[in-house]
Parts: sequence; structure tokens; C-alpha cells
Amino acid sequence: MSGGAHGQVDPAFQQVREVFEAHLEIGAAVAVFQAGRPVVDLWGGVADSRTGRPWERDTAVVTYSCAKAVTTAAALDVAHRHGVGWDEPVTTWWPEFGAAGKSATTLADLLTHRAGLPAFDRPVSAAKAADPVAMAALLAEQTPVWEPGTRHGYHALTFGWLVAEFVRRHTNSTIGEYVARHFGAELRFGAAPDMARVESPPAEQRRWTDPGPIGADTVARMARAYRDPGSLALRASTNPFGSYNKPEVVAGGWPATGLITTARGLARFYSDLVGGAILPPGLLTAAIGEQVRGTDAVLLLESAFGLGFVLPSENMILPAAARPTAFGHPGAGGALGLGDIDHHLAIAFAPNLRRDWLAGDRRAHDLVTAVYDAL
Repeated sequence: MSGGAHGQVDPAFQQVREVFEAHLEIGAAVAVFQAGRPVVDLWGGVADSRTGRPWERDTAVVTYSCAKAVTTAAALDVAHRHGVGWDEPVTTWWPEFGAAGKSATTLADLLTHRAGLPAFDRPVSAAKAADPVAMAALLAEQTPVWEPGTRHGYHALTFGWLVAEFVRRHTNSTIGEYVARHFGAELRFGAAPDMARVESPPAEQRRWTDPGPIGADTVARMARAYRDPGSLALRASTNPFGSYNKPEVVAGGWPATGLITTARGLARFYSDLVGGAILPPGLLTAAIGEQVRGTDAVLLLESAFGLGFVLPSENMILPAAARPTAFGHPGAGGALGLGDIDHHLAIAFAPNLRRDWLAGDRRAHDLVTAVYDAL
């Protein structure tokens, strides 16, 4: 534990502070909004253990795939503003995408990880990944791994450039530009001042030892896949490769993984989302309706998606109280953004120490439990 927490907590949510402090390693922040009102805003620890620089109120950190929810909301907002249906073929707005048997692919296929393009078929550098036009061109010419629309498999990195291309072609804006203009400057796709340095635990703490509700057979399949350089699981998550401690990766604004923000900023996004300030309520309700569920062709565990948002499943394990109504997106290493329309609730957890659920990480899970216990 790296010292106590700073910030404010509504007395009804005091247990959240206790859980946060009990789990505080290196540095982190947690924020909760209920009915649009901030009820938890906590931070603590250090932003960089090399220098001892403290985690301050406005310290931002990369939240990895929590970015996908923000990119999704941007695409849904653009679709609403421009009257584009998500079941229309992608080729109506991106003609080049029809190459190599992809002509029937829809925006819904892109949002639900059914496009069949979970990994690039050639090495991609961090420098090239900073060029959204070039990245979209690579995906447009690529042959899908499966017939689009017939399976779902997590597009860990490619999701961002596929969905961001919809935004770019309708607005001439990158995801970072569109989000800053419409959702707020605290949600950055690019460098943030004095952002936290990402850190990893010792090797012995990264072993998969505690699968919890995920079956042993599934864990064994996943372990084999992550040892196989040719597996979709590894290829989807490591190409392009780059550390978010590297300036060229941070500056690239990767739209699937490059959201750099505070927990407060991410929770405020979900608060605005569930409150109807970002999308019309009917559109959000449709977007969080289950589109696909089952064994993920890439992750090899159960995943479930609405239109871009992750639903409770083995890919986003939530306490029982949250499962019927919560939606959101986890990020690699333990980050989480969550919304709940029925409870008028928004939660975000943003750490700089990367841990894994299968190695015993329960920080976000326990914080969500404490929040629901307080309702």
C-alpha cells in the first residue's frame, strides 16, 4: 500500500474509500457519480515510483481499452447526427473497404467485433500507427480471418482504427479531436501533462493463479494462446507494439487503447452518457442491448457486446448486483469505466500498476462491489 487517499467521499460511500486504500498499490484514482453528482473522487500513491512524484488530483493515466467506450460513443453520436444506420454497409461511406470479401460488413459488425479483422496481417510500427489514414488503408485492403458478421472476436487494437474511420470520414476529425470538441478536454487521445508512468508487478505476481469464475479449461486454452506467437490473441494485442511510457506511442492517440484521462474524467463521461448529455436515451438503450455473447474467437473466453460497449461476462467480471444493468469497458491492467442507467450511476478506476484478473487482481471488482453496496 502506498499511503492513504486524498479527495472527497460522500458519507454514504465511505466503504469505497476503505476499499480503495486497502488496494492502493503504486498509484491510482477512483471516481463515482450518482444522478450526475460526484460522490467519490479519490486519488493516492505515486505517479512515478522512480522519482516518487505523487499522484495529484489531476494526474492522468492511460486507461487502455477503456478508450473503446469513448470511441464508440463518438461513432454513435456521429451516426445519430448524420442519420447513418448501423446496419448499413460500411462501403456506403468507405468504398475501399469492400475489398477481399468485406462488402457486406456493417457498422454494427465493426462495433461488435464481428468484422473478422482482429489483427493486422503484417508488422505495423508505432510511427505508422500515428497515421489514421494509413492504418485504415491497411485494414481496407486486408482479407478477413472469418466471414464478417458470422463470429465475434475481440479486435483489441484494430477496433479503434475501424470505428475511428467512420468518425473521420463523416467529420474530417480524428477521434481525439472529436472527443475533445464534443465530450470534454479531459478525455485525451494524446499526451497529458505530468501523466502517470505505467508500471508492472514482478514476474512472479503476473502468473495466472486465480481464475475465479473462469473455468480451468478456458484458462488453459488462453495460456496456450498467449504462448503462441501465431495465435490471434497475441497478434491482436501486440501489433503494433509499444509501451505507453514511450512518447511516440502516447502521441499517436491510438483510438482503441490511447485514452489518457483521470478517473474523474472517465466517470464524468459515463455520467454524461447515462444522463443523456452525450447520446439520446433511446440510442444509448439500443447500444447497450446485447448484440453478441459466447466464446470469443480471439480471447477464447466468454465475451458479450452491445454496440461497442462490453456487457457483464468473463471478459468483464462484475459483482452480482451490477450484472443486470451495468455496461462499460475494462482496460488492460485493471482500469475500468462503468455506467448504469437504472441506478443513474457512473464509476471509473484508473491505476498505473498493471495487474491481471487471472493473477488475482480484484481492485476494480471490489470497488464496484462497495459502490453498489452503498446504494
